[in-house]
Amino acid sequence: MSCILSIETSTSVCSVAASQDGQVIFTKEDLKGPSHAVSLGVFVDEALSLIDSHAIPLDAVAVSCGPGSYTGLRIGVSMAKGICYGRSVPLIGLPTLEVLCVPLLLHHEIEEEALLCPMIDARRMEVYAAVYDRALNVRREVSADIVDEGSYKEFLDRGPVYFFGNGAAKCREKITHPNARFKEDIVPLAKMMMPLAEKAMANQRFEDVAYFEPFYLKEFVASMPKKML
Repeated sequence: MSCILSIETSTSVCSVAASQDGQVIFTKEDLKGPSHAVSLGVFVDEALSLIDSHAIPLDAVAVSCGPGSYTGLRIGVSMAKGICYGRSVPLIGLPTLEVLCVPLLLHHEIEEEALLCPMIDARRMEVYAAVYDRALNVRREVSADIVDEGSYKEFLDRGPVYFFGNGAAKCREKITHPNARFKEDIVPLAKMMMPLAEKAMANQRFEDVAYFEPFYLKEFVASMPKKML
């Protein structure tokens, strides 16, 4: 097992956590709004101070890599890269939509055959979403979706689909299929990155620190057909 510092800044929430041997030993969160430039450095300093004061070797830094806010991701990834360079440790990139699934899987009872559809909010009725099964196998890759009455029908017709994240609330009026389930107040948090980071660490799935870039929302917009914009 390892000591991993986790950073999550993909939405308006800023959070940092540290885990050792599969247990969270530090967590700090700012849920009040986008203040990453102010809060992140303080949280990281506190986490590293705790790690260093207990003579715990830092083994890796995990960072949520989007899709998400351009500014938030840029700040989080820059901080993560700086720590990796300064401490000569590897970088782990974790998809934000997978991070969103962790609290649902850990703290909510859901049907065995259910699918998960985490959503990041975008403008108007647009969201950035993917579809996973309970083992976080991808059933549909991340995509920019304009939500209407027929959205996700191919999955909803087969069984329960859980919608959550900051893009889900505005979809309630559009997605009225009887198999649609909505969960509120689920946000991506650094402390929820631990299981995914541990798995990546065990599989030696690291990023190239020099060339790693997060998955900005603007990349979705640039790739969308003009009629969708």
